[in-house]
Amino acid sequence: MQVIRQYIEEHKQRMLDELFDLLRFPSVSADPKYKADVLKTADYTAAKLREAGADNVEVCQTAGYPIVYGEKIIDSTKPTVLVYGHYDVQPPDPLELWETPPFEPTVRDGKIYARGACDDKGQFYMHVKAFELMMQTNTLPCNIKFMIEGEEEVGSNNLGIFVKGNRERLKADVVLISDTSMLSMETPSLETGLRGLSYLEVEVTGPNRDLHSGVYGGAVANPATILSKMIASLHDENNHITIPGFYDDVVELKDSEKDALNSAPYNEDEYKKDLGIDEVWGEKGYSTFERTGTRPTLEVNGIWSGYIGEGAKTVLPSKANAKISMRLVPNQGSDKITQLFTEHFSRIAPPYVKVKVTPHHGGEPVVTPTDSVAYQAAQKAITEAFGVEPVPTRGGGSIPIVALFEAELGVKTVLMGFGLDSDALHSPNEKYDIFNYYKGIETIPLFYKNFAALS
Repeated sequence: MQVIRQYIEEHKQRMLDELFDLLRFPSVSADPKYKADVLKTADYTAAKLREAGADNVEVCQTAGYPIVYGEKIIDSTKPTVLVYGHYDVQPPDPLELWETPPFEPTVRDGKIYARGACDDKGQFYMHVKAFELMMQTNTLPCNIKFMIEGEEEVGSNNLGIFVKGNRERLKADVVLISDTSMLSMETPSLETGLRGLSYLEVEVTGPNRDLHSGVYGGAVANPATILSKMIASLHDENNHITIPGFYDDVVELKDSEKDALNSAPYNEDEYKKDLGIDEVWGEKGYSTFERTGTRPTLEVNGIWSGYIGEGAKTVLPSKANAKISMRLVPNQGSDKITQLFTEHFSRIAPPYVKVKVTPHHGGEPVVTPTDSVAYQAAQKAITEAFGVEPVPTRGGGSIPIVALFEAELGVKTVLMGFGLDSDALHSPNEKYDIFNYYKGIETIPLFYKNFAALS
């Protein structure tokens, strides 16, 4: 531990400066206008892997954005860890809500504010620096492979093709991912599962053009009104999702699992204060931890229609649109849920509008074993670094490729993230604590030490 902390102390400013350089790239995969910047980010990531000591570093082309690969094989008889991360980020909009520019990292109160600071640049770059540390101190105890992609925020459409075509190259004993969160630095945790995802867009069309709301209002159905009613009907008075068959495959937690999950520290007043809300909301009969990690959800991610510019324009809009995501739990399947939603949404549409449902992307829910050597190695590493044993939790987010890795490579994943739920992922003023960044660099080598010893 002393060697690790000493190396970090001697190189901490450089490690931070390099992360800032990485954060300055506006690598927004969802918007084609950032294409050149996304490609530059891949090149930068590859260069830093080479500098850290990786061999066979390659920017692997795909039909979309490239995947950066690198490895260090010290002994073919030793265990191998495959590190996954992503260098693409969410769009920064709405820009006016950022206190400082999203692609100019700024430190306030010991926190780095920038798009991608936590999701996932700050977290995957910890692994690059931890690898550098182990190489420079001659303490790398097992083999390591890196696979850093550029399309995670748009569904990882080309990753599956890459994985299927490179099974031997990617062969490993475990996948290690830091794209998740902890309860807090005082109460560290390890996520033991992730929800799946079905993401789609709906369009409701009424008249063949925008109409004068005075001339036609009251005689022609307003698509914005109809869409709002349709969306509202997707939850009942208990906030239970009303799509027939939606819950058919849901695996209910055992009482012992519920007790363990709800034993984690939780202060509802602090939770509400952090979010600026007066009351929590959710499916009746479940705690906040259960609602955000073990229950399926349906959320509107965006909704628009008619005139939304400055001033007034009295129109009855021709169309109304919304983007909707559904988080899924074991054993729900994304394709089945997408189909159930599409059929239901079309069925509840009144005859005076037309409905179109367009699926975007999805992923499957996963549960990771807590009795594996890799999980025990992560548990020991966090205990040694933080001085307290981590609490097992279920993550509310989705990393669709975790199920892909298990299906195609036959390996389980360890979710050892160092972010916080309050880091404003996907929102303006995303942040990542500098303490967490260095703590991750400190903890990761301990995982390798324990994994090699236990394997």
